[in-house]
Amino acid sequence: MRQGFLERLREAIADRGRDLLAGRRTLDLRSPAHLCAELLGEGHGEASGVALAREIVRAYHGMDAPERLAFFEMIERDFGPDPGVIRAASARYLETHSVEDYLALSRAIEPRRQELFRRLNMAPRGTRALVGMRADLLGFLRSHPDLRTVDADLHHLLASWFNRGFLQLRRIDWNSPVALLEKLIVNDSVHEVRGFQDLRRRLARDRRCFALFHPVMPDEPLFFVEVALVCGTPRSVGGLLDPAAPLLDPETAETAVFFSNCSLQPGLAGISFGSFLVKQVIEELRMEFPGLGRFTTLSPLPRLALLLRSALRGETGGLEPDLLEALLAEYSDPLGPAPGQALLDLLERDPVQNCEALTRPLLALGMAYLLGRGPRGLLDPEAAFHASNGACLEGLHAFADLSGRGLAGSLGLMASYLYVPEQLEQNHETFVETGELPVSRSLSRLRREVQSAAKTVRRRQRRNRTREMPAG
Repeated sequence: MRQGFLERLREAIADRGRDLLAGRRTLDLRSPAHLCAELLGEGHGEASGVALAREIVRAYHGMDAPERLAFFEMIERDFGPDPGVIRAASARYLETHSVEDYLALSRAIEPRRQELFRRLNMAPRGTRALVGMRADLLGFLRSHPDLRTVDADLHHLLASWFNRGFLQLRRIDWNSPVALLEKLIVNDSVHEVRGFQDLRRRLARDRRCFALFHPVMPDEPLFFVEVALVCGTPRSVGGLLDPAAPLLDPETAETAVFFSNCSLQPGLAGISFGSFLVKQVIEELRMEFPGLGRFTTLSPLPRLALLLRSALRGETGGLEPDLLEALLAEYSDPLGPAPGQALLDLLERDPVQNCEALTRPLLALGMAYLLGRGPRGLLDPEAAFHASNGACLEGLHAFADLSGRGLAGSLGLMASYLYVPEQLEQNHETFVETGELPVSRSLSRLRREVQSAAKTVRRRQRRNRTREMPAG
């Protein structure tokens, strides 16, 4: 209610500001570049500033994809920092080391577009608009890497505005607004929700769903977590997703299983919602159900199939082709001379019938993927999420998700991450310091198998480099 009042107030201020702007004959409302320059200029008050911001947002919403790309290119070209000003300010600060010159250097370094984004944020629903703009911008980066500077500035501001301290955790249940429930149906990218009947089972008395919200976007969930309250420890997700599964009295539950977590705002990609989000959910569950003694997950390995296919094509940067070859070499008897491709073929043909031949190589492949690292940390985003929340990899399960989505992304594999409330902070600190995924003793043999294959590959690569060195 409060947010609705503030938005109506901003609209009213923008309407009055537009009347003031109408008297400016030099203002070209059809030119986003002109409007952006005017918004950063002097000589207008709050009302006209809000009106200008709204006009720019409206103009952006009316653009097609090429026009939006041109808009970002204009932002990159016309609203960056001035190198000459930076050089002069830097020289003065290096000479004087004074506070005044330090502050002048800080102002010189900050691109003008950061202030532009701040002022656009004053438009009605401005924050929502900027999140949407960044979602579009991320789609342009691969083919237009020069726009990374614009993304860095927008990411910097959004990371400050969506700091975990500002976010609110709320439970979602069957009595939540229909519009909110529809967002869960449409946006669960982990396990497809097949309509309201399916969702109703996921929100039943032995299930819980929590979502994060920002005060300026109270009807837009940013991130949600789904939990099943069960007895025992499930090793596959089918029973948790079955709409006809019998209801359990949650007071008798022993285990809370986190089986889906999903970000709903593409424009906030790369922005952490806090390292202890799951811990907060655990505390909520412990207060409601003191009998819960175990907190674990069934998590997908969402990039495994993609990186396996890349490695089979000889591409580096994910699963290394040499490591894949060494890891799967011992499975050439059941799988044949090309075990990686055979694994994909058998999974596509009939994973259940071929489970005996597939289980061990799948587990080895999954462990190599989970331990793998890229330039930005762990290859697997789910592993990075749970490790940053203080969890430990406890189990790896073949054929745990045989849905089309589970086979296409994770080759049917799922991982269990164990959350021990008393160990979360220490595990989190260790992960931050080392970047290594914590692995339980129950998986130590599988981890050693992967590490041994990696050592073999490194020794072979060193020998090859030595042979290639010129004599003398």
